[in-house]
Amino acid sequence: MQLGFVTAILPELSLPEVLRVAADAGYDCVEVMCWPVSKAERRYAGVTHLDVTSFDSSTVADLERLTRDTGVGISGLGYYPNPLSPNREEAETAVQHLRRVISAASKLGIPRVNSFVGRDWTKSVDDNWPQFLATWRPLIDLAEKEGVRIGIENCPMLFTKDEWPGGKNLAISPAIWRRMFEDIPSSHFGLNFDPSHFAWQFMDPLPALREFSDRLFHVHAKDVRVDPQRLNDHGILAHPLEYHVPKLPGLGDVDWGKFFSVLTDVGYRGPVCVEVEDRAYEDTLASRTASLVQSATYLRNYLPRQRPA
Repeated sequence: MQLGFVTAILPELSLPEVLRVAADAGYDCVEVMCWPVSKAERRYAGVTHLDVTSFDSSTVADLERLTRDTGVGISGLGYYPNPLSPNREEAETAVQHLRRVISAASKLGIPRVNSFVGRDWTKSVDDNWPQFLATWRPLIDLAEKEGVRIGIENCPMLFTKDEWPGGKNLAISPAIWRRMFEDIPSSHFGLNFDPSHFAWQFMDPLPALREFSDRLFHVHAKDVRVDPQRLNDHGILAHPLEYHVPKLPGLGDVDWGKFFSVLTDVGYRGPVCVEVEDRAYEDTLASRTASLVQSATYLRNYLPRQRPA
């Protein structure tokens, strides 16, 4: 396995600067954010460390030289919009940009793109399904042609009033994954697995690791802490941030020892990328950089760095 981090936490740095931070902190790779160049509409969105709308052979050469010089690889390209938004313009913009990200990954020789399936949050899973199939079958066809695998993160995107009540991502549970992979059985369609979303939904991630071992394309390392008193006050039907907070790995409720034990048992050998969303570390660039160092120090207990033979 390779230890990395999601570049969204360093929006003010250029990609060369991000890779130098990664190298200095002892990371093997990074997941590079590829949003359209624009103002972010939510936290951690809108970060563009690689602009896939302005892409040519020199971009490929520059990135190859950068990864070679720093010794830090690219685990995948990340873009997390809502391709199933009820706002047709928003949905179409998301789909078209996602197609550009897939094509860019292919040109760069990067085997993964990570994203959300999306959802019309005002409708049930069943009522979203026809649009899910109409949107994602062509996207996965493109990924197959380009030789790129799509990893869908399991975040429910159910944190703010505009995401209530269904959330903006369908792919949140094993029951839905089974249905997804039955209807779109492509080997290029899989998971970007984040155990933290199991923790605050009071689900055990370990059986899912075993069942979907062949769909594990990419892993996010984020932790969460559920506050029992706040849960007692608000209940599970409240906005989830009313009773839990994202934390750095090792500072929350995820049992990382058991998680990595099963991850190794099922034969996973891909990237594990820290996703920093811990507000306690977000005040300054220095504190966010320190959070990456702290996370690497903790996770190296489970992911020892490979030494050359």
